[in-house]
Parts: sequence; structure tokens; C-alpha cells
Amino acid sequence: MEATKPPVRIGLIGFGCVGQGFYDIVQRQPGLGLAVTRIAVKNADKPRILPSERFSFRADELLDDPELDLLVEVIDDPIEAFRLVSTALRLGRRVVTANKAMVARHLPELVQLQQHFGGALLYEAAVCGSIPIIRTLDSYFGHEPLQAVSGIFNGSSNYVLTRMSEEGSDYNEALAEAQARGFAETDPSLDMGAFDARSKAVILAAHAFGVFLNPDEVLNLGIEGIGAADVAYAARLGQKIKLVAGLYQLPSGRLTVLVTPQLVGSASPLFEVGHEFNGVLIDAAFAGPQFLRGRGAGGHPTGSAVLADVLALQRGFRYGYAKRQPGTELQLTKGLEGDFYLRHADEAVLRTTLQQLEIPVKALRSDEHSLYATGAVQLELLHQLRDWLRTTGVFVARVGEVSATQPARETAAVRAQE
Repeated sequence: MEATKPPVRIGLIGFGCVGQGFYDIVQRQPGLGLAVTRIAVKNADKPRILPSERFSFRADELLDDPELDLLVEVIDDPIEAFRLVSTALRLGRRVVTANKAMVARHLPELVQLQQHFGGALLYEAAVCGSIPIIRTLDSYFGHEPLQAVSGIFNGSSNYVLTRMSEEGSDYNEALAEAQARGFAETDPSLDMGAFDARSKAVILAAHAFGVFLNPDEVLNLGIEGIGAADVAYAARLGQKIKLVAGLYQLPSGRLTVLVTPQLVGSASPLFEVGHEFNGVLIDAAFAGPQFLRGRGAGGHPTGSAVLADVLALQRGFRYGYAKRQPGTELQLTKGLEGDFYLRHADEAVLRTTLQQLEIPVKALRSDEHSLYATGAVQLELLHQLRDWLRTTGVFVARVGEVSATQPARETAAVRAQE
């Protein structure tokens, strides 16, 4: 009689929304041959669904445990996550992480640690929840040129925007509901400020175009300043406002990456992506356009991506980074401009904004809802002023394509309806 194969022993670091979601999925599927044998958490006094004896309170104990076959890191602190994951990789361990801010900030070093010490790191759960976008780009499109990868990468902000456009909720009401349902953190600034989506775009750039980016160099504008007037403006045009991340190959061959609110029309698949769902558009040179849609937030959807990585590690899967090569030229903001919509309740603030962004005052418009402006804006200026725009509450959304400024205007594969 054949001996029963022992289960894969997993050390779980973090037991918040994603950690509990992953744990529940494993418990519901005993046939997978997985066992979460140790769980490390930070706060010993926090009430939990499992008895206290199930938990360790020093994550380093799991790193040093030879009985564990692999580690799953799902904490929300990117600094501590990097310390734990990098230490585990130096020990040659196999690790799954969902910490997108940590991966985006340290990806070159994480790749180097795997190569040097023989460990392995997978992070599908770090980008777009349940959508298998990293594996798709790394494996399926690993050797096909891509013209663009764009979409809604953050379920929390998309939930807020959906509630505002479809239910008439104001921003604070919609945000509070997203937090109550577990789609947004108590501190929502990373989601609403587009920092979360920026981290995901940086990660995808490595797999889609072979480029390792510094997150700070990528333009990100959030939705903190949005109001009913902005939603109404888009609706009058038959459009919706979405927070869209985009990686675009310019006609020059250079790559640009940005994350901004964007007016999206009904011709785009993103138009119907609502609530906590994410949607990713892939424009491949030979395969043509592809669209993936799935839940981008929540314990079970993200936990399912963690599970997929755990099973992939067991099969020996590693990311290939097939497109990585030196010399890929970037054009993140310099020499590029786009058409934007800008609004603020205070006319003086809006006029100052137009001056800062070198938009003529004659671009000011008014309707029954508010005073606003539209015009061409240099992306470099938006990047320089993004903190000021966020602090003053000016809402900015892209309404047109991105193109090169003088001396030569080259049309990019970036359109507002994509």
C-alpha cells in the first residue's frame, strides 16, 4: 500500500484580511495537501478567529523553522515585509508575498537575491487581486512584444467611484462604505492617492516590458479631490471617471507609465468594470487586444492568488523575466503632454493651478455645477506639482491622448477611450 504523502507545511506571516482569506481557502480544500502549520502575527492582544496558541508573535521564528516547506507573507508594512522576505531569500527559502509596495520598491534586489541564494519569490497576489496578470505577462506573453498594458488596478478606489457614479454617494460616504466592507484600509491614502496602483504598474513593467522602474519617477494622481460635479461632467459626455494605470509603448519605442483618473467611454471594456473589480487591457503585437476582469479586493479573491502561487512554487515555477534587457529607453513624463480636466471649488485656487500648469486662463469654463478647465498639460509639470495638487484638493483627470511635445509630436498608443 502506497504511503500517504505528507502535506506541504506553510508558515503564514500576517493574519489580516488576505491572511484569513488564504487560511480559509486552504481549510476548505483538504485535498490540496496543504497545511498552515504556523502563523505569525504582530499584536498579541488583537481578537482573532483562532485560539491564541495557534499564533507566534515573532515572525523570524518562522524564517528559521526547518519544518516549514514555504512561507507566505501578507502583512501591510512594506519595510518589515522587505526585511522578512529578503532574509528568507538569503536562506534560500521559497516565499509568496502580497505586498505590492515592497515588491515595487525592491524588485531588482529581490530578483538578485533569488539568483544568488537559490530561493524563489512569487507575488501574483500583489497585483489586481484574483486576476492572473503577472503569470499571463511573464509566461504567455513572455516573448511577444506588447504595445500597451492598462486598466483599473485598484479595487478600493474603483468601489468609491462606482458608488459615486451609480448611486449618487458623495466621496466620504462611499469611502466609509468601502472601508466597512473591507475593500479599503483605515488609512485610505495609498488606494485613493493612486500609490497602490502605481506600485502595481511598476511591477507589471518588469514583466510586460522588462523594465525595472523607480516608483517615485512614475506620475500618480489620485481621486481624493473628486466631487459630484466631476461625476456629473463625465456623465454629460456619456463617460465615467476611472482611476486608470497605463504602460504604453510610444511610437519612438520608448516606454511611458502613468496613473491618473481618466474619463472612459462606453466603447472601452473598463466602462463596465465596477465596484471592487479590476480590469486589465493587454495590447499584444501579434495576439491583438486581450481583456481580463476579476475581483481586485477582498480576502478570498486575493487569497486565491496566494494559493495559486503556493501551488506554483510546489511545481517549481519561477518568473522568467524574459524581456529583461539593459538599455530600454523610458520617457515617463519629459517631453510628453496630455489633455486634462481640472476642477476646484475655489476659483482662486483653480486660477493658480492653471498658472502653475501653464494653461491659459481662457480655458476656464462654468456650468450649473462648478467652475472647471480643460487643456493640454505637460506631464512633467503634473509630476512636479502632484503633491501640491493633492494638498490643495484640485481634481485632475485625463480626457485625451498623451503625445510628444515639441519638436516632434508623436502620437502615443494612449487614448482616453482605451
